[in-house]
Amino acid sequence: MKSGRVATTVGVDVPDKMKSRIPVVLLACGSFNPITNMHLRLFEVARDHLHQTAGPELKLLCGADVLKTFQTPNLWKDAHIQEIVEKFGIVCVSRTGHNPKEYISGSPILHRYRHNIHLAREPVQNELSSTYVRQALSQGHSVKYLLPDAVIAYIKDHNLYTRDSSRKGSSTQRNEGKPSWGEPAPPPRSSS
Repeated sequence: MKSGRVATTVGVDVPDKMKSRIPVVLLACGSFNPITNMHLRLFEVARDHLHQTAGPELKLLCGADVLKTFQTPNLWKDAHIQEIVEKFGIVCVSRTGHNPKEYISGSPILHRYRHNIHLAREPVQNELSSTYVRQALSQGHSVKYLLPDAVIAYIKDHNLYTRDSSRKGSSTQRNEGKPSWGEPAPPPRSSS
């Protein structure tokens, strides 16, 4: 073990200065379909924000796009929203194209418990979404560096998000000449 670091129970080295930080438990919801590096980044941004502003607590972690869904009719029950916000609270990470302050002020429940909603700003703004990743994969485009390598391998091994993956008995063969998964595009063929 390197000096100046401590090993955690999950085998991750943590700097000594983080040993004295307050423990935080974050529960996230969303489709994570597929999980992207930006989904994983939510946890880092929220943890850093809470270490600077709050004590040990359990919070719902979400992006601003999920906070907006609290306004979608018949998606969330008001009683569930109130229980989450009142008893536990929310850490909402900013997302391009969303205004979480507007969502809070537009909801009587969120507005009433706004003191229990932490807005964390993601310093690296990014428009990456699972929808974009699924579309890219269905068109045979590379998603390297957008998803963790293990997720890319799982998608490839299970033939997910391809044009043919929804058809029964589809082939796992890729379209010739198109880049796929996390692999670079093949060189163009000569016409000779």
